Amino acid sequence: MYTVHRIKDMQSNDRPRERLERQGAQALSNPELLAILLGTGVPGLSAVQLAQELLDKYGGLAGLHRADYQDLVQMRGVGPAKAAQLGAAIELGRRLAVSVPEERPAIQSPEQAAELVMYEMGALKQEHLRVLLLDTRNQLMRIIEVYQGSLNTSLIRIGEVFRDAVRENAASVIVVHNHPSGDPSPSPEDVAVTRAIIDAGRLLDIEVLDHLVIGTGRFVSLKSKGLGFEKDSSVSAV
Repeated sequence: MYTVHRIKDMQSNDRPRERLERQGAQALSNPELLAILLGTGVPGLSAVQLAQELLDKYGGLAGLHRADYQDLVQMRGVGPAKAAQLGAAIELGRRLAVSVPEERPAIQSPEQAAELVMYEMGALKQEHLRVLLLDTRNQLMRIIEVYQGSLNTSLIRIGEVFRDAVRENAASVIVVHNHPSGDPSPSPEDVAVTRAIIDAGRLLDIEVLDHLVIGTGRFVSLKSKGLGFEKDSSVSAV
């Protein structure tokens, strides 16, 4: 007779919950953290082993982040309740990542800008273009969704990139878009769009500090790469 493996059936020293209590969540592996959410395994697999199967199936945390609820429900040992728990945890992480503290953060580097959007945008299945509006002290005012779909100069109305920046009297902007493939390497189209945005920003007296391309767990700064930004440009680095 098979037994459903539960966390409470494990040796106390090996139980993820007890280890989290003793050592903190940062000490646990990804499968152990997922096992706490899953609670139980299936015949022949502990909760930790089931969690590892999930990670293997979806290619790690980044793939699990992108997983559809209906796909998770169909996987052996998951079902509606566990799929809902996983979805809720991922959504809480997304909301935390995009929440802006009461004291507006000052963006001083491409890394700081990417940190604000990478968790959510790295999992998007379509390209999205967003604009970070900054004041004269480089403090974040708002993050604006401008466009959804393939990035193409013939489709994007460059004026829309600056619409909210003009309305809210932003001093500068950082443009961000994602590559659903997970590879943030800029395309020639990305560079062309960047040049067009910079030219429009000069006419409006709104500085374009950078254009970031977000992939899965990583990003590329076009400004740092010198792509679309003239070497002798007066546009200052973030």
